Amino acid sequence: MKHSPSSIHRVAIVLAACAALAARVRAGSPSDSGEDAEKVPAKPVPESMAEATVALAVVPSPEPGWPQFRGPRRDGKCDETGLLQSWPEGGPSLIWSASGLGSGYSSPIIVRGRIYITGEEGDELRVFALDSEGKLLWRSRNGKAWKGSYPGARASCTYSGGRLYHRNAHGRVACLDAETGRELWAVDVLERFEGRNITWALGECLLVDGKQVFVTAGGRKALVCALDADTGETLWAGEPLLVESPDGGGKVAESASYSSPLLCQLGDRRILFGASLRHHFAADAASGRILYTVPIRTAYSVIVMIPLLCGDGIFITAPDTKDGGLYRLRSSGTDLRAVKAWSTALDTCHGGTILDDGRIYGTWYREKQGWASIDAATGKVLYESLELGMGSVLHADGRLHCLSQEGEMALLEPARDGFRFHGRFRLPGTGRKRDAWAHPVILDGRLYLRYHDAMYAYDIRAGSTGATGAR
Repeated sequence: MKHSPSSIHRVAIVLAACAALAARVRAGSPSDSGEDAEKVPAKPVPESMAEATVALAVVPSPEPGWPQFRGPRRDGKCDETGLLQSWPEGGPSLIWSASGLGSGYSSPIIVRGRIYITGEEGDELRVFALDSEGKLLWRSRNGKAWKGSYPGARASCTYSGGRLYHRNAHGRVACLDAETGRELWAVDVLERFEGRNITWALGECLLVDGKQVFVTAGGRKALVCALDADTGETLWAGEPLLVESPDGGGKVAESASYSSPLLCQLGDRRILFGASLRHHFAADAASGRILYTVPIRTAYSVIVMIPLLCGDGIFITAPDTKDGGLYRLRSSGTDLRAVKAWSTALDTCHGGTILDDGRIYGTWYREKQGWASIDAATGKVLYESLELGMGSVLHADGRLHCLSQEGEMALLEPARDGFRFHGRFRLPGTGRKRDAWAHPVILDGRLYLRYHDAMYAYDIRAGSTGATGAR
């Protein structure tokens, strides 16, 4: 069949338009706001630009125990079994308590019989090391305390290769010898990469992968950077995320958020999933190249939760937003694109979410402040409960171990038709401040809870007896 020159010209125009549209929806340009990350071409792109679904897997820490915030995979799940399926009245047995840990909201990490936790004393941020019975082994310093709104330590430590890595509220990243607490190196990340602090101070729990310490710099010189784990030198500095200034003053570099990143394997490369002040993003873990951005609009520019891997997608939400939801990922060559699969009104703040048996569990924030179960495939709210206030969640042995910000600890069974309570008690020392924000930790049959100056270790092994939570 012969075609006239005019028909050939029309076909060329159509193909060019398809290519232009595909280029616009492909995320990864640091100069856009990420709006296009949600858009899908109305027609299939040419075969040369065909996309594929992704097979992602979280990269776990190789260290034993509970070496980083929210556990080895940063997913809030403990693999232990043989734990109490219900608690006696008043809670499980208290094994020990320790005090003198300073003010803070950070959670403990535990490796090889040692517990590491941060707190603020006077004008200083402190890192404390305790033995398995709560006895103080050493204390070290990482810069200044946060004297602004909600004073107290934010970030947990990360353990890797016999060292601790920690970022204080002002952006100072320090590496300490885990045995002695001696500082090996320190870097002012905000200064090095021309970043700015945020309203309630930085709270990123650092992610370490071999020789790389990933930091969300949020500066004019990089959105994400990788520091040498041995020296603190810059291994690479990715591009900045440039957005329109809220005051109309042109492009500015978007700051880091309160969130911590997640590292995933995609084929032969690794991808960082994180959040800046107003965006969720993915970046190449070998270079920092931004692969896509997605706007997350919040009333106070607060994104806190670690992104949650759900099959071929990433779930992320934030307080005071309607932009939360599941973003399915599609790859084409070295590019990655996020397509909004569903939205949710669940606006989890500090407490994180977990995925179990096709369901996402987390808490509401502004309006309901209770707990919800969401279908991970559709985003439908399956059931909810306002019986326990919003808080942090840890999954272990078929139960949700939930600490409300009011200081009430509860053991919930996530049944198919609703939450079933199997015990609850009040964490000592909590009053009316509603700031019990440290996440629970479970290791070797012990439940660890922190409230500011004090930490408590409870026996939750199956067969253990006694009740002490109210002491």
